[in-house]
This record gives sequence, C-alpha cells and structure tokens, in this order.
Amino acid sequence: MNVGEKAPDFVLKDQNGEDFRLSNFSGKKVLLSFHPLAWTGICEKQMKALEENHERFEGLNVVPVGISVDAVPSKKAWAEHIGLKKLRILSDFWPHGEVAKLYGLFREKDGFSERANVLIDEDGKVAFFKVYPIREVPDLEGIFGLLEGG
Repeated sequence: MNVGEKAPDFVLKDQNGEDFRLSNFSGKKVLLSFHPLAWTGICEKQMKALEENHERFEGLNVVPVGISVDAVPSKKAWAEHIGLKKLRILSDFWPHGEVAKLYGLFREKDGFSERANVLIDEDGKVAFFKVYPIREVPDLEGIFGLLEGG
C-alpha cells in the first residue's frame, strides 16, 4: 500500500464479537495497528500504548484499533488480561489473515501479519503506512507528529 491510495474496506469482529466496518468511520481517521499475535510481550506493549493514548487519539479525530490473526475468544481473554477498556482489537482470524493480505502485510511463512501502523484519513485514503521490525514496539510519536502538524 502507498500513501494516497484508497484503503480497502473490510469487516472484522472485535474482542466482544461486534462488527467493525472500516467504511462506517467516514469523516474520521482510523489507525490500523497490525500486530503479529496476542499473548506476546511486544504486542502487549503495542496495544497498551494505544490504550494509554486513546484520549489523545480521540482529540485528533482518530479511532485506533489493533488487528491480529487471533480468534475472537482469544482476543477477548487477552484484552481483559492486559486491561484494555477502550481499545477495540480486531480478529483477522478467518479467512485467515485476509485483511493483513489486503494491506500487503501478511507473512505467509509465519501465518501472521507484519507489525505495522496504517493511518486512514477521513476520505478513506492511506495517510501513513509503516512496517516496523517485528521485535520493536512501534513509536506513536511519528503518527502524532503527522496528526498534530497537519
């Protein structure tokens, strides 16, 4: 995916089994924070950073969500375990990794997605796209700099 491209629409279930449809958020920005797997340390830090910055995102008209290939019951247990109260984490479980594939982020040999942040603007276009080293927690300040500066 490239900045300026139309983001592919999708529907995934969140940790509570509720539908999340990207196109329902027209007029808002959406941060898709792809992480490889629930129940892993770096992914936990990545999701907690989104949770801790939830109000800051809301103030900038951004809806942050986490996405991984884990099943809904696993996502729900993990969200409760790590104390997520506001953040929606989406299950890209079946068809396995379909949304990660749509965004060119599925690691076929591993069976999970890259660690990446994709910011979709109010018009449904990609405003920011970055893949991070798999063992590194993504830095949100680059995204906040873009949001607050522009």
